[in-house]
Amino acid sequence: MGYGQAPHILIVGGGYVGMYTALRLQRKLDGDEATISVVEPNSYMTYQPFLPEAAAGNLEPRHVVVPLRKVLKGCRVISGHVVAVSHEQRAASVQPLLGETFDLKYDILVICPGSVARTLPIPGLAEQGIGFKSVAEAIYLRNQVISRLDAAASATDSAVRRRALTFLFIGGGYAGIEALAELEDMARDACSYCPDLEPADMRWVLVEATDRILPEVSPAMGLYTVKQLEHRGIQVKLNTKVESLLDGHVVLDGGERFEAGTVVWTAGVKPNPMLARTDLPLDDRGRLRATAFLQVDGAADAWTAGDCAAVPDLTKGEGVTTAPSAQHAVRQARRLAENLLAELRHAPIRPYEHSYAGSVASLGLHKGVAEVYGVRLRGWPAWLMHRTYHLSRVPTVNRKARVVADWTLALFFRREIVSLGSFADPRAEFRMAASPEAATAPERPAEAPDSRAAPGPPAAIDDSAADATADEAIPTGSNPPGTPTPAAAAEANSQAAQPRS
Repeated sequence: MGYGQAPHILIVGGGYVGMYTALRLQRKLDGDEATISVVEPNSYMTYQPFLPEAAAGNLEPRHVVVPLRKVLKGCRVISGHVVAVSHEQRAASVQPLLGETFDLKYDILVICPGSVARTLPIPGLAEQGIGFKSVAEAIYLRNQVISRLDAAASATDSAVRRRALTFLFIGGGYAGIEALAELEDMARDACSYCPDLEPADMRWVLVEATDRILPEVSPAMGLYTVKQLEHRGIQVKLNTKVESLLDGHVVLDGGERFEAGTVVWTAGVKPNPMLARTDLPLDDRGRLRATAFLQVDGAADAWTAGDCAAVPDLTKGEGVTTAPSAQHAVRQARRLAENLLAELRHAPIRPYEHSYAGSVASLGLHKGVAEVYGVRLRGWPAWLMHRTYHLSRVPTVNRKARVVADWTLALFFRREIVSLGSFADPRAEFRMAASPEAATAPERPAEAPDSRAAPGPPAAIDDSAADATADEAIPTGSNPPGTPTPAAAAEANSQAAQPRS
């Protein structure tokens, strides 16, 4: 299609597909061939497969994110949300982080806002739960787990202690299994610093509604993973659903009840709801209808890929679409960029076709499972393959070097076991000092007691306050005494997660 001038390419979302597509385009486009804008509420792209290691303290959180403005120097990066798209008018409505909404005109659209947590109407979930899709959530969970150990070590009430040391994970996919295994491994290590605690005092529970975990691997590997988790004392409850989480009181469909101080929701994702505010075709699951060439079906000059797109899987026959995984997203971004370039240069475009290579998962330090091209690995070899594969996929040499440096230091020094609870509300001391009531209030030490607070359910992070993407939004809930407010926790976590050059 002729544009009359250098076309303006608008990329909605700066995740896997958005960042990789923009990066490839800016490298291959001639200077006056096109202009590129990327709209993303975060200033960085999160490499999500490394979030469990960041939560466990094996990686510095800033090293699992890629600063967009630093790597996309040839693009205009707009910090904000695309709230609606009129492709017929070639205009997107953009809500910047500061200021009024404005319309942004474009010639070519690449729409890849990703996904959000797929939740269920379980009583208490919004108030008690937290997801595991952002750096802010990973940092929060690390602090939450360590602070519960600190609080339990000082508690005299057995019921309070038992609640603080109970951690519930809902969802047995890769995100849930890796987060659970890495955090349990970290907590087990932390117990060695608490004379009053033993690993057996902790209770880690995984609830999965189906009859198996890790559906991406073979049933045999899934069963092996279950046995490995149970060997570590982790309770795996298959064919089980959560009926209620009110006030941290867990009720399962089989009638079992117990108290949990930490609830993590990792039970799948769904397409970003903003897709409903476009005039582009959607399927019955809310995903963009896409062709094998990664074009939006029936919409000229519109491209899509990733979790939000129903991309035909040519390796599995008609009617099957690609799974929402980083493996597909990174490869689709490459093909999308190549096809878009070919279209601009009036060259033939090619369909996306990739046979699933397999899966790798970490189960803690030196532990893992992997199934690649039919070859099954367990333990240390699988853990090494997990690290090697994901290191090769992290964008930029800068980030690869920083990740390797973190791993190298970990060979010589044990990981730090400390809860920086004050990060959740860093202005608390100043507010107390500046308020009129402060004159009569007793002074507190600067590092007081968020990490020693009475055990209670975690605050749900409000990711919109944390400058997070729409696909990372978690409902905000109420907090018990001694637990930081969600907005304050998100604000501090977002600041802690910002990459520094």
